[in-house]
Amino acid sequence: MFMRRIMLACILGTFLMIAGCSSASGEEEQSLTVSAAASLGDAMEEIKKLYEETQPDVELSFNLGGSGTLQKQISQGAPVDLFISAAEDKFQVLLDEEKIDASAHTELLGNSLVLIVPKGNEEISMDALDHADTLSIGTPGTVPAGKYAEEALASLGLFEALEADIVYAKDVRQVLSYVETGNVDAGIVYRTDAIGSDKAVITEELSPSLHTPISYPAGVLKDSKNHEAAMEFYEFLQSKAALKVFEDYGFTIQ
Repeated sequence: MFMRRIMLACILGTFLMIAGCSSASGEEEQSLTVSAAASLGDAMEEIKKLYEETQPDVELSFNLGGSGTLQKQISQGAPVDLFISAAEDKFQVLLDEEKIDASAHTELLGNSLVLIVPKGNEEISMDALDHADTLSIGTPGTVPAGKYAEEALASLGLFEALEADIVYAKDVRQVLSYVETGNVDAGIVYRTDAIGSDKAVITEELSPSLHTPISYPAGVLKDSKNHEAAMEFYEFLQSKAALKVFEDYGFTIQ
């Protein structure tokens, strides 16, 4: 019995020591889930490294995809702390549903559309799309880049003539992959996706007058379980350090 009491006392002492150390540090590890448009992937990975260097107790996890798909996930209750969309309308749905904190959202970034082709097919341009047997764009209903591309093609009077030859993709990264592998003759993606590729060539930048302005709104989810940490990361995204990363990847600052 005596030995048992000693063992219990040791266990209790160890527990109190650990608890005391935790209290002394004043910090607990927190995990933030950020749902972001697929076109932000590379930039967000670099921002993650920067942020976790200054905030080692925060772990960032990214859920990348088409903004429409991400919006639907959040609408259906997906546990997300912060959302960065590539389209105003998808973001507005969540504002209307009161999913986004009304005091914590902003127009963060801008972008532009470009026509890309595999290396060696540089003769294809917007004026010569008849040289392309297949053209890939994102699915307009869920991929903002696809919606913008469809608008641009319609503005040029080309959509109906090309519709049968369009290969739809789940996001802009898939469009880029189709072009890089030669599975399609051309694609329309964000400039930020194309400039880092060594297998695809930009043949033309589309005029912004052809489509709805491209905007990336960002906001904190009202029901985030880590609301304070999410607010801190939201503020960091608007810092000079983070905005420089976005600029380096070709985004424009709003």
